[in-house]
Amino acid sequence: MRGSRRLERDSPMSSKSIDDTMRPASEKNDVAIRIQHVTKRYQIYDAPRDRLKQFVIPRLRNITGRAPKEYFRDFSALTDVSFDVKKGETVGVIGRNGAGKSTLLQIICGTLTPTSGMVEINGRVAALLELGSGFNTEFTGRENVYMNAGVLGLTKEEIDARFDDIIAFADIGGFLDQPVKTYSSGMYVRLAFAVVVHVDADILIVDEALSVGDMYFQTKCMVKMKKLMEAGATVLFVSHDVGAVKAICQRAVYLDHGKVMAVGPTNEVVETYYGAGVKSEQSLPP
Repeated sequence: MRGSRRLERDSPMSSKSIDDTMRPASEKNDVAIRIQHVTKRYQIYDAPRDRLKQFVIPRLRNITGRAPKEYFRDFSALTDVSFDVKKGETVGVIGRNGAGKSTLLQIICGTLTPTSGMVEINGRVAALLELGSGFNTEFTGRENVYMNAGVLGLTKEEIDARFDDIIAFADIGGFLDQPVKTYSSGMYVRLAFAVVVHVDADILIVDEALSVGDMYFQTKCMVKMKKLMEAGATVLFVSHDVGAVKAICQRAVYLDHGKVMAVGPTNEVVETYYGAGVKSEQSLPP
């Protein structure tokens, strides 16, 4: 994914947004990822027939002039999320299961569309999201390397030049020419991570998929990410391992129930996260 990308949806919060024309040029040039008032809502239906009712009945009621009835419940996965990630910065995203972390990353990567708000990406993005994304399980490991690296913006000649390094990093033994569907989850993530860290991306996005690897490979990945950071890459890192977030991230974003609870220096955000957890546990009945 090369170049810049800007995704906008109409938002009732748009009057609060800062007009890009009013920003200093230096500020705009420093930003790798800009999230402004992003909201993602889903319509939840209790039964399949309710989806059909929602499609048909409101149209009939509009014809007759009667107020339409809704047959769904709104669920907000993200609500008015805003923050910036500067170029060369490493930012962690923390929060409990269901906080909206994966939804946020999918919107940043462009695999989900926000209900409202704006996402601006400046640079080539390489992402390792949930296990199972990005590869065709019927293809061999070799075929998937070429396919995935091509999707991420490399030419065949560039992939040829990096192929040996990718395979050496993945360290999957004799399984390279076997279908990916025969791989263990650990082998799968080894190969997927090896590809994304060898495409010279400006922005690297890593979700919880990395956690399925063994401790040796996780350490290897952390070392590689630190080298990319030293080379100037921007990293957005989601993990339940708060220790790993503290080790490599300069700043952090704490999400809870789809809302930003804190953004700032990693140690301060982690303290807020732990404090909220202690408070929540103390409020439970004995």
